[in-house]
Amino acid sequence: MNCKHAISLSKNEVLIKIHVTAGSSQSLFPAGYNNWRHWIEIKVKAAAKENKANNEVITKIAEYFNRSSKDISIVSGQKGREKIISIKNVSIKNVCSKIEGSLHGL
Repeated sequence: MNCKHAISLSKNEVLIKIHVTAGSSQSLFPAGYNNWRHWIEIKVKAAAKENKANNEVITKIAEYFNRSSKDISIVSGQKGREKIISIKNVSIKNVCSKIEGSLHGL
């Protein structure tokens, strides 16, 4: 699995393109990869209202990369399913290898 099209480096942060499924029965990151659109999929239990799904996205990604929630932010797509997430204090190589390792079994 090669997800390099969904991950990029900008200044001193790693950007990840994600597709969010809110209101899912489980929280899961990464939940899959869309080869056509080049989005990494994430599922969250929270509903997409009152910023609850966005908060869960940030928390789930922070836990996955063992980072503080302060290191994770939504750069674009706050009101949509497709978002670009910024992760600070992590290398692009580590992000790619960890995600690709997790997606390998899916």
